[in-house]
Amino acid sequence: MHQYDVVVVGKGNAALCAALAASQKGARVAVLEAANEDESGGNSRFAGGVMRFAYSSVEDLKRVTELTDEEIADSDYGTNREDEFFDDMFRLTQFRTDPTLCEILVTKSLDTMAWLRETGVRFVPNYGRQSGLVNGKRKFFGRLPIEVSGGGAGLVEFLDKAAKKAGIEVFYETRVTKLIYDGIRVGGVVTQQRGEVVEFHAKAVILACGGFEANPEMRARYLGPGWELAKVRGSRFNQGDGLKMALDIGAAPYGNWSGCHATGWDRNAPEFGDVNVGDKFQKHSYIFGLLINSSGKRFVDEGYDFHSFTYAKYGGEVLKQTAQFAWQVFDAKVKDYLRNEYRIKFVTKVSANTLEELAEKLEGVDSKAALKTIQEYNAAVQKDVPFQHTVKDGKGTVGIDPPKSNWAQALDTPPYDAYQTTCGITFTFGGLRIDPENGQVVDVNFRPIPGLFCAGEMVGGIFYFNYASGTGLVSGAVFGKIAGTGAAASLA
Repeated sequence: MHQYDVVVVGKGNAALCAALAASQKGARVAVLEAANEDESGGNSRFAGGVMRFAYSSVEDLKRVTELTDEEIADSDYGTNREDEFFDDMFRLTQFRTDPTLCEILVTKSLDTMAWLRETGVRFVPNYGRQSGLVNGKRKFFGRLPIEVSGGGAGLVEFLDKAAKKAGIEVFYETRVTKLIYDGIRVGGVVTQQRGEVVEFHAKAVILACGGFEANPEMRARYLGPGWELAKVRGSRFNQGDGLKMALDIGAAPYGNWSGCHATGWDRNAPEFGDVNVGDKFQKHSYIFGLLINSSGKRFVDEGYDFHSFTYAKYGGEVLKQTAQFAWQVFDAKVKDYLRNEYRIKFVTKVSANTLEELAEKLEGVDSKAALKTIQEYNAAVQKDVPFQHTVKDGKGTVGIDPPKSNWAQALDTPPYDAYQTTCGITFTFGGLRIDPENGQVVDVNFRPIPGLFCAGEMVGGIFYFNYASGTGLVSGAVFGKIAGTGAAASLA
């Protein structure tokens, strides 16, 4: 048996932020991680590392990262003002996001980013994924000018160093199986630690061990039939344990339990995420090409918006297709616009010098129908609207369904490339109801459960139906910090 002030379950971004915040308030903290050290870090380890936070000016960005005078002069960083951030959250969740949780996420995002920097996290301009040169000036698009150095793996590494420096103890291969609960308050957890049952007693427990995305049974039960067939983008350890043990003692479920973040993912990627590849199995440049299913048909508006606002939804659309796959098709004109994940060694790709030859190479596809679809698309492209890749250019199609609203260019320049994708699930939206002010979990009667807090993916009520890229890591940090501070305050 071990005794601590605060026990944090999980060791991703939200968990480590919670542990650091509690430690900064004087609590003695232990972090319990189901994975071994090499696989630790939760889904954060597999994240791209872009961060969506509110900023109105370069001065705000300078609170987060160092920018040289030259970088400032030569770049257009745009804005993500609080009103713009709110608009994106409301639009993508169809106004279902919890207003209080959303307000906290948006209004505390910049301060939390500055706090992360103070703990030792290094942020850099997001040159590679969310910017392009326009008339010699670097333009950032999608309101995402900043990322973590080293991506999600870098974020975990920075937070690991901070936790070690703070004297926070980490226990690996320690899967929490049950909350210690006497009917009044939570007083610790029961774990399986390398084949033994070990108890950790504490005055406060923070659950930050992810959703049920790696559990095929729970995916089929809550997300619906077919979701057990999705690939898992991230950690194989996110089995929904934290959610189950909290619900077992009467915690209130909250949010979009039938919803999730799911993206286009290489069809032949492994069952679970590979820490050596990270997020590079994803394929997010579909906005510059076409998505074609086994029937040889298009099924979404690839250019509806920047990928940042459609990718987490379109993965689910791919899963709905026969055999759960689609091909992304491009011509040579957009080759330089494709993100770096299209250039990794492990990729399912075919190439051809003619559209007829390419259609024949699309494995599992009705080639004649695919060729007809591409030809009809080419004929429907508006020729009098200029192509501009850093803005929603309005260069669309006329007379076909579904339309392509932006970035529509005829596929007419060989060689042609196609990439086979399936659905990769990132995280589930359903979670627990919390007191937004301190991260404390409430029960089904909406009364706080003494001693129990949660953060990260486990907080329900923020995301519904869709998701804006870069929001999850910031949300994890915001509510992780709140939960850690709240847990430490409850010790008095």
